[in-house]
Amino acid sequence: MKPIIQFLSLLLLINSVAFGQQNISEKRKSQFNITEGVAIMGYDPVAYFVKSKAVKGSKQFAVRAEGITYYCSSEENKQLLVKNYQKYEPQYGGWCAFAMGNSGDKVEVDPETFKIIDGKLFLFYNAYFNNTLKSWNKDEINLKKQADKNWSKFYTMP
Repeated sequence: MKPIIQFLSLLLLINSVAFGQQNISEKRKSQFNITEGVAIMGYDPVAYFVKSKAVKGSKQFAVRAEGITYYCSSEENKQLLVKNYQKYEPQYGGWCAFAMGNSGDKVEVDPETFKIIDGKLFLFYNAYFNNTLKSWNKDEINLKKQADKNWSKFYTMP
């Protein structure tokens, strides 16, 4: 009888962990900036760090990280992302960092307008003569603090 209880307890534990993972994935998908099922409009999150520029990724090198799909531009970048997706993931779910800090709004980005700060990727809106990276640079410290606070209303890491 004891082995059956241990087995059932193990199954219950596995099921609860799997359910928790599913909830995390669903919450991330509901809050992150996803276009046609892919984050960063298909740009390679690792390339921002290793090439210091925005590079379009490929479905061939897709990585799914807790419900979020990213496209990488090479097998090497894919492996880096698989090993540590949190290192390369954009801040604020890939929404405009300036808007998140300024008003707490989720605003689309131009994946080619970005900045790496303290090893983290920040993306910005840039269209119609409105490059929010320029505004961010004028008050980065305060905007970042406020963006961190505002983003925590949408999503916090488990």
